[in-house]
Amino acid sequence: MIDLRSDTVSRPTDAMRKAMSAAEVGDDVFGDDPTVRDLEHHVAELLGKEAAVFVSSGTQSNLCALMAHCQRGDEYLVGDHAHTYMYEGGGAAVLGSIQPQTIPMLDSGMLDLEAARSAIKPHDSHFARTRLLCLENTTDGKVVGLGDLEAGRDLVDEHNLGYHLDGARLWNAAVALAVNPAEVAAPFDTVSVCLSKGLGAPIGSVLVGPGELISEARKWRKMLGGAMRQVGLIAAAGKHAVENHIERLAEDHHNAERLAEGLEAIDNIEVEAQNTNMVFVRASRDIGDLEDRLRNQGLLTRWAGPSSRMVVHLDVTTNDVDRAVSLIAEELGG
Repeated sequence: MIDLRSDTVSRPTDAMRKAMSAAEVGDDVFGDDPTVRDLEHHVAELLGKEAAVFVSSGTQSNLCALMAHCQRGDEYLVGDHAHTYMYEGGGAAVLGSIQPQTIPMLDSGMLDLEAARSAIKPHDSHFARTRLLCLENTTDGKVVGLGDLEAGRDLVDEHNLGYHLDGARLWNAAVALAVNPAEVAAPFDTVSVCLSKGLGAPIGSVLVGPGELISEARKWRKMLGGAMRQVGLIAAAGKHAVENHIERLAEDHHNAERLAEGLEAIDNIEVEAQNTNMVFVRASRDIGDLEDRLRNQGLLTRWAGPSSRMVVHLDVTTNDVDRAVSLIAEELGG
């Protein structure tokens, strides 16, 4: 099967499985797992931060960060289509008692910083206390540039706020910008990065930041049920992914461009955007049960009405891209 539903669907490589099988382990709740400690140290160093904590998912990583930055009754400023607001179950509000204050997102994926400035609450008992500004990079595959990230830093410094990045696909942003990952992370106090999206690990995210904040986040990880025991088995997969799969993301970006070019040539298909490893398309006629028909021919896609987001990843080759274009062309008559 060719699976374009997401970059979360990739399978561990043979080399990754070998790293997992050879992992030295201990009880991570006691801080005794050497492979976890090695991963945390490596990612913290790679992103230019003091400390790190390994967690089970990006959702948990972001929630631990928000709860480390904010107290009950505080609020965080977040994009109105951002993942932490839209797709993480309302955890900040439900579990952290942290109020989200949504800010319009620009076409670039950046927040409207003037709107954010206007949304910062005065020090008054009528209002939740504004504590944190949260950005995302990439968002819908779009890369937010270093200048915009620094502008956000200027705003939080002006108002004494914390600054968090949902960097689930920070690796893609760094490759697209041709900079070290630490340059993308530099303006932020805390950064969450995912190991199981473009990098291809089976599970896990890492939250990095100052030692005091990461220590607080580690406490919340425990309370949220995220403290694990001999977790070096999966940390080894994450370490292998970070060491071997970042630079190869350029291949995914190239294949996404190839996919977009191929789909653009099909009648009844409009390519709305190609951002890093994602291609957004819209069919100009009724597609019926296209998703099922493509699945029956070995191509997994997801469609919301006439629209689809197709994501290229570790398991998708150039030949797979060409085959996907051919199958979609056959089904849509182009």
